[in-house]
Amino acid sequence: MQIVITNGSVEYDGEPVLTEINFAIRDNEKIAVVGRNGCGKTTLLRALTGEVDMLQGTGESDFGFHKTGAPVLGCLKQNFEADDSRTLEQELLTAYSDLLETESAMNAALEAVERDGSEENAREYSRLHERFEQLGGYTYVKEYKTAVKRFGFAESDLSRPLREFSGGQRTKIALLRLLLSKPQVLLLDEPTNHLDLSAVEWLEDYLIKYRGSIVIVSHDRMFLDKIVNVVYEIEYGETRRYTGNYTAFAAQKKETYERELKDALMRKKEIERLSALVDRFRYKANKAKMAQSKLKYIERLGDASGPRAADEAVFRGAFTPERETVENALVCEHLRFGYNGAALGELDTVVKRGEKLGIIGDNGCGKSTLVKTLMKIIPAVSGESRFGLHASVGYFDQTMTQSFSPLTVLEDFKAAFPAMNDGEARTALGAFRFSGEDVFKTVGELSGGEKVRLALCKIFRRRPNILVLDEPTNHMDILGRDALEKLLEDYTGTVIAVSHDRYFINRVCDRLAVFEKGGLKLYDCGYSEYEKLRPREADEDDAPGASEKKEKKKYVSPLKERDRKLHRIGVLEEKIAAVDARLAEIEALMAEPEVYSDYVRVAELTEEKDALAAKKAPLMDEWASLIEDVG
Repeated sequence: MQIVITNGSVEYDGEPVLTEINFAIRDNEKIAVVGRNGCGKTTLLRALTGEVDMLQGTGESDFGFHKTGAPVLGCLKQNFEADDSRTLEQELLTAYSDLLETESAMNAALEAVERDGSEENAREYSRLHERFEQLGGYTYVKEYKTAVKRFGFAESDLSRPLREFSGGQRTKIALLRLLLSKPQVLLLDEPTNHLDLSAVEWLEDYLIKYRGSIVIVSHDRMFLDKIVNVVYEIEYGETRRYTGNYTAFAAQKKETYERELKDALMRKKEIERLSALVDRFRYKANKAKMAQSKLKYIERLGDASGPRAADEAVFRGAFTPERETVENALVCEHLRFGYNGAALGELDTVVKRGEKLGIIGDNGCGKSTLVKTLMKIIPAVSGESRFGLHASVGYFDQTMTQSFSPLTVLEDFKAAFPAMNDGEARTALGAFRFSGEDVFKTVGELSGGEKVRLALCKIFRRRPNILVLDEPTNHMDILGRDALEKLLEDYTGTVIAVSHDRYFINRVCDRLAVFEKGGLKLYDCGYSEYEKLRPREADEDDAPGASEKKEKKKYVSPLKERDRKLHRIGVLEEKIAAVDARLAEIEALMAEPEVYSDYVRVAELTEEKDALAAKKAPLMDEWASLIEDVG
């Protein structure tokens, strides 16, 4: 199977979005598509499925869009389309339609064998049984029930109709159904959105073992590092392929740019040297031929302008706190937090000056409730928390991206800093990529990522010594996340950050507060160390004694025992047939004049023939015994 796009382009409302697409999907490749927000990543997925038309690109090659092997593509659509009266289990079982049809035919074939144990009926049953096994017939129930559990649904949810689930839950159901249907090519656009940590980990394991090809658009760098082996970057409307995961891509991109820049400088120097020779000798009759050859060589050297600078415009700058806090930046004494008197957890700790505490856990566990309690936005259930002396707190609330203020960016910023003149305000905003006419956009018109940048610009301008950040990387592209991480790494103050971005947490935080089943637990380490310490949640079937129970259950039914024996007969017959075929080949070879006159070759073939006969004997014994058992 292979899908290849050569020199394609895509337009939107007459404006080019992707100008030169060169893209290939090969068997079992796991591909990431990365690039700035708005660069056309989702558009590329839509082009692959045929939802948007592709045209001739701006490159020199002819446009082509070729598919070999008629691959089945599965794409997660934004709008969840399903029968609302169908239960969750019924919806997920539609992913196994081929398997369920095979199971039905297999059961009918088994009944036929029981009525008439002819060789023809046995072979048909064996064929269907093998197909059923290949499709995962003995594991599919465990597979979808494990997935349901890891995606945050209870077993009782399987019987609930789809209309009772929220929009976010329905998105998760659509992703689950797509994964379980196992198309040859999976197209996933931000698949980790709406997923808890345990669900993301399950999804990682599932995709690592996935036998088809995968194309993923995601800002989750740790997710990409664990799964993908190819990265396509979209930059300036063009695609470029790199081998390896996201970390390998980032290193290769830097190396490629530096190499191309060095090559361009060398070409430039050579062109300058040759041009000087041409200028010196072009009008001398005895040197004119030499000058012309140098001119042709200069043409062959090509453009020496160098590689185009990467599109890496991000907010910039570093800041230090205006003043330091005392040693104990935050003290929590048996702080119980929650709503309406019901506690979601308890925190009893001291956060030292300069420490960076990451707060992680599943959706709805109480992460935002905890930081709102620390900020006194909601009252504590019991206990208390207090920031240290001289504390100046910068608070980022994830709901800041929901602002629809009619003020312009400049007006909004100056309202926070009325002593600033326009020039000072525009300089500060420019550091966070608000330049030119951007400052006259209203806040309500800004994208989610732009609203995050505006909020951070105002927070950092105040130079706080404690940062409390609730999901600051939401709506940011990878370069924006990288810029924020660098800024926080260099920041000398204290950080308390809630995030589902494990890469961000791992890079920034040196302590963790983790919501686990036993409550809120503290770890004096970063995320990588925590991952090694924390055991993965075991499936029910992996619990002690589970295999023993399954083994007992396996032999309870005589029908299932007969089923197993018939399948084994089919396998043995295939092995015996393969041995017989090779024996026939050897007999034919030994009858050829050039072989039977070669004593060394005859000895080799005789030795192989004896080995095959020894291999066939136990197979025949087992086959005969099973044939007798099934009658």
